[in-house]
Formats: sequence, structure tokens, C-alpha cells
Amino acid sequence: MERKKFLQSLIGSSALLAIPGSRDLNDEYALPEIIRNTKKAVTGEMVGFSVDAIDKVKVGIIGLGNRGSTLLEMFQWLIENDRAEVVAFSDVEQAKVDRSVEKLAQWQKKKPKTYSKNEDDWKNLVKQDDVDLVLICTPWRLHTPMALYGMRNGKHVASEVPISYTLEECWELVETAEQTKRHCIMIENCCYNEEEMFVLNMIENGVFGDITHAEGAYLHDLRAFMLTKDYYHDWWRLKQHVSRDGNFYTTHGLGPVSHYLHIGRGDTYSHLTSMSSRELNLSTAAKKTGAPYTEFKCGDMNTTLIKTEKGKTIMLQFDVHTGRPYSRINKVVGTKAVHDGYPSRLYIDKDEIAFSGHNWLKQEEYDKYRQEYMHPIIRKLKTTSESFKQGHGGMDFVMIYRLITCLNLGVPLDINVYDSVMWSAVTPMSELSVASKSISLPFPDFTGGTWKMHDVMEINRELETA
Repeated sequence: MERKKFLQSLIGSSALLAIPGSRDLNDEYALPEIIRNTKKAVTGEMVGFSVDAIDKVKVGIIGLGNRGSTLLEMFQWLIENDRAEVVAFSDVEQAKVDRSVEKLAQWQKKKPKTYSKNEDDWKNLVKQDDVDLVLICTPWRLHTPMALYGMRNGKHVASEVPISYTLEECWELVETAEQTKRHCIMIENCCYNEEEMFVLNMIENGVFGDITHAEGAYLHDLRAFMLTKDYYHDWWRLKQHVSRDGNFYTTHGLGPVSHYLHIGRGDTYSHLTSMSSRELNLSTAAKKTGAPYTEFKCGDMNTTLIKTEKGKTIMLQFDVHTGRPYSRINKVVGTKAVHDGYPSRLYIDKDEIAFSGHNWLKQEEYDKYRQEYMHPIIRKLKTTSESFKQGHGGMDFVMIYRLITCLNLGVPLDINVYDSVMWSAVTPMSELSVASKSISLPFPDFTGGTWKMHDVMEINRELETA
């Protein structure tokens, strides 16, 4: 029964009901069959999907803590240029709502409606008639329920990462987006970072040749944040590490890497295996600070390996326990070039076989590539908007700018619902593999096979507007 509860928490109860009775749930080798049984009859029709142009996008923001208040600032340029309007706020804490109203008043005359009466008042924001887009910036467990409710009430939704917790939630998000014909996007800001876009532009222009391998990560010492009650309300993020073990934060590394490999656009994930180290660093820090939780199941380092249908490999890592400099690794290996991030370094193969060793490009030559292959979106925004530098070095602004601009023009979004659930599904898949001695697990095809036919990299489009 304990194993059944564990599987239900990651896969969903409906998938368990479909399992042949002859298979023992305590048999870890039944897992691939269980995962295959989650398959739903999706169409993939949200690939390349667009709606009529929305000249001024009316936005409602749910969650005004650390992330929500930051993303609010990304709308200043869009509001001042009559491209968007923030029409509603919701948070369980009135003080956060008040601060956001005061901040918004600096660049928008019209006051937003506010919802903070209780934990369900956000539903009234979703039902507000003039809201076009619901922006979800709440704790992880609320992302899927809020996204589903938004779409079912006729709204487009944009959720912070991750968009889902379980495989069942992934399927439900895809089914609902296809049924309601509403955009459902997970806003992954690292896809819009200048370095990642520079690498992507080089790949698209043939600098790397054929890609064979890529690596991404979220290596970020979060102990000070997780062990402080005021940063993550009610210790919600720390609690994740008490009973779970896997990669809980896949998308900062996996989103850009998936774009490099054209995942969902000619290739897709085939299978994965995941392994966690022992836990030591977080518990040691927790005991020193007097935190309410001092024992954790999540290992200090999780490493997940993914194979794609076309034979490329991905290494994905997650460690928020260890004191270290921040890194997303951002490695991509091709037949003609290699890039390593943190710091950004580039190697160009001169098509020579030598035994004297190879060196990264010298700074002057690297700078030439950086300038020549600066992504067109970045080049354009550097001359268009002072807001370009806002939010994590600019990537937050670029992300919100692109989302609103796509809606303004009525064109497909850069990231679709299938991208969103695929990148998020690696979390429950990693937990299942870790708990089953790193067994290899087949990856569900959330696109209904559309990945074989779609080859458009939407994020590379130059949109016809300032």
C-alpha cells in the first residue's frame, strides 16, 4: 500500500486503475508498463496554435511574493507602450497586494481589481470578464489546478515553473488546452538569457554541425532561502526536500537544452534514468539554523540522463544543498563546436586531428562570435527598450515581452503546452527512477506524435513589431 501511495503521488490514480491485475505494484520492473498506461488520446493540435490578435493584453497576476512582484516590473515598458494592462491582482496576504497596487501606480493610471479575501479568492480573478491572460506565480502545488481552472474559464494561462507535479497532471493540462483552445505556457526565463540565445543562434546557423550531447543543470545554493521562514511562505520549498528525492527543478537547464536539440520539433525524449547522491549538506545547515525540519530524503546531487529518439543524450543535474558558485552548465557538443557555460567558453573544431591538445577560443575571437551570432531578439531589444536589462540580467523582461508580443500579433507562442509538460514531467520521472534503483523508464509522448512533423523553432522568429 505504501508503494501504491507513492506511485499515485507521482503518476496519478487513474493510471493505476488501468494496470493489469497480474502485475505486482511492488515490482519495480512493472514501472515501464505503468507509465505506458498513462497514455491519453491527445492530438498535438496546440503545436503552431494561435488565436486572434489581442491589441492590448489584459493580465491578472496570482501570487505577489518574490516572483510575482518581480514579474510585475517586467510589464512597465509594455504598459507604457500600450501593449498590456494589469487589470487584477490576487494573493492571500493583503500587504503584498497593497504593495503591488502601489508599484503598478507608478506607470499605470487605472487601478487593478484585487482579490485577497481567502485562499480561493483567486478564482474570482480568473472569472473577471476582461482578463485575457492569467499569470501564475504561486507555490508549485497550485500551478496545475490554477492553470486548469484558468483554461476552463476561457483564459490563456502562463505559469511559473514547474507547471505540473505528476504525470496525470501533465496529461490533464494537454487535454484541457486542446479542448478549450487556450494557450498554456510555462514561462521559463532561462530560454531567453543572452548566453543561451547566443548558443541557440549559433546552432541554428550551423556553427555546431550535428548535435550529439548536451548538459544542463540547476546548481544553486538555496540553503539560506529555504531555511528562512519569510522567503518561502510556511517553509513550502523546504518541505519538498523532506519526503521527495529526485530533480525538483528541471526546467532552467532543460528548457534551453531542449531548444538546442529541437525537442518537440523533430526529436523527443525516448527514456531516462536518474540517480541521487546521499544527503548531507542541507541537514547540516538546518541543524545549525534551528529550522523546523532537519532530516531530508532528497539527495544533495541528482543526476538524470535522457536519451532522445534520434540518439542524442542529455545530462541534467540538480543540487540546491551545496555551497558552490551558481551554474546551469549549459554545455552543448556538436560535430564542429563545443560550448561550456559558467563561464561561457567556445571551442571551434578546425577539422584537424591533433595530439597537442585543444583550447577554448581566446577572448578576442570568442567576442567576435558573440557579436556575430547575438540572437536577433536580443540585438533588437538592446536598441528598443531600456527595460531590456530588467530581471535576472534581462531574461525576465525578454520572456514577458515575447509572450505579450505573440498575443499582440496573434501568432504561436515560443513555448507551447507540450514543451511545458515535457520539461516538467522529468521531475516525477526522476523520482520514480531514483526510487527504483535507477531503472530506465520510457518517456510519454505528450504530443500525440506531432513532434515528428513539426520543425519550426518559434523562439527564433523575428516578430514584426517594436
